[in-house]
Amino acid sequence: MEHTSPSRYISNTPGQGKTMLEEVGKKSVEEIFDDIPASVRLKEKLDIPGPMPEMELVRHMEVLAAKNVNTGEYACFLGAGAYDHYVPGIIKHMLGRGEFYTAYTPYQPEISQGTLQAIFEYQTMICELTGMDVSNASMYDGATAAAEAILLACNLKKKKKALVSRSIHPETREVIRTYAAYNDIEIMEVSFSEEGITDEKDLEGKFTNDFAALIVQSPNFFGSIEDMDNMGRITKARDALFIAVVDPVSLAILKPPAEYGADIAVGEGQSLGNSLSFGGPYLGFFAATRELARRMPGRIVGQTTDTSGNRGFVLTLQAREQHIRREKATSNICTNQALNALAATIHLVVMGRRGLRDVANLCIQKTHYAYETLLGTGKFAPAFQAPFFKEFTLCVKDGNLSVSEINRRLLEEKIIGGYELGKKYENLKNAWLVAVTEKRTKEEIDRLAETIRNM
Repeated sequence: MEHTSPSRYISNTPGQGKTMLEEVGKKSVEEIFDDIPASVRLKEKLDIPGPMPEMELVRHMEVLAAKNVNTGEYACFLGAGAYDHYVPGIIKHMLGRGEFYTAYTPYQPEISQGTLQAIFEYQTMICELTGMDVSNASMYDGATAAAEAILLACNLKKKKKALVSRSIHPETREVIRTYAAYNDIEIMEVSFSEEGITDEKDLEGKFTNDFAALIVQSPNFFGSIEDMDNMGRITKARDALFIAVVDPVSLAILKPPAEYGADIAVGEGQSLGNSLSFGGPYLGFFAATRELARRMPGRIVGQTTDTSGNRGFVLTLQAREQHIRREKATSNICTNQALNALAATIHLVVMGRRGLRDVANLCIQKTHYAYETLLGTGKFAPAFQAPFFKEFTLCVKDGNLSVSEINRRLLEEKIIGGYELGKKYENLKNAWLVAVTEKRTKEEIDRLAETIRNM
């Protein structure tokens, strides 16, 4: 009997490993990496402990994990694109079921009906939330969804220029620029006004007829609610596509993109039943008007009937996808974040219309209470005057304090402070972006303000 591998997690025996090496013509694992220059390869062993008994290993990992700050022990006021919303317990339970957790891509509908139906329900609810006609089966994240929307617009309009508001999430703008650079698309940014929303005068001055699209986020990166009706009117007058980046939770109380003339609605779906998870994986949602269905990236699940007249689900309009007609593909994305989309689906089902609206209202009430309470400390001034949803921006007016110092001292009190906007915006060096979700309590908000008051 062959000697088994020393690792309980790698099932290959040394004999099997030797056989595989012989098959590829190598004498050792190291030889597999011969094509990588020796100058960039690590010469010494990794500085990690050796093998441990399971009990000691678990204890060691717990010690390491305890060094991390987590939202179970700390009150989190940091948002900036990833939000500490409550995730109902049923979501984790459902995601852990084998038929979902281990499901592979549903190319064979006859054995993938459950997965396909779950995706179909997700698409349906995204359409109900945004008011759009059709949704795809989700994207990698909100940033890639926005970039794909720009590509769609430029391909449709046969133009190579797009306008992007600077009040959009900075990382989303970076992803858009990366996509654009390799598709010969020129990206022009529109500045934001003193109110913290897209500057209409700057927009009007730049928006000529050779632009394919305008993309605006609302609530934007500063938490401000944009005048999307006017953005839509300006865009339609230039015969361009209007792309709206939206927070799905806000759509429980704010006007949906379809009602202000958006051609495409995209966004980050993390707020819907997905944990912070150290930054991912998340999911991007992408919805559009019926006219754009055949140009949409990713996959779409459709409902049909079989030869017996029974309802069934299939991947539809696949001619758009890279794996069908690669030379005519409208996108390089041909998959989706199915498990994350399932979490969003379960969340929307569990919450329902009333529950989602209650969460949105709690966010507004608690955010405005935090805003007034922090202004009451005397340490801050309002950065902008535009209405806001679950985030707001303050300017530090105490000359003895900086945003980084405030966050450092809050962390000592088990409070995760807001985002330092000066990292991405040179003209907002002393600005602090604070997020307040339904999870934050009055006691936590009061403790935040009192801690800052005593600085």
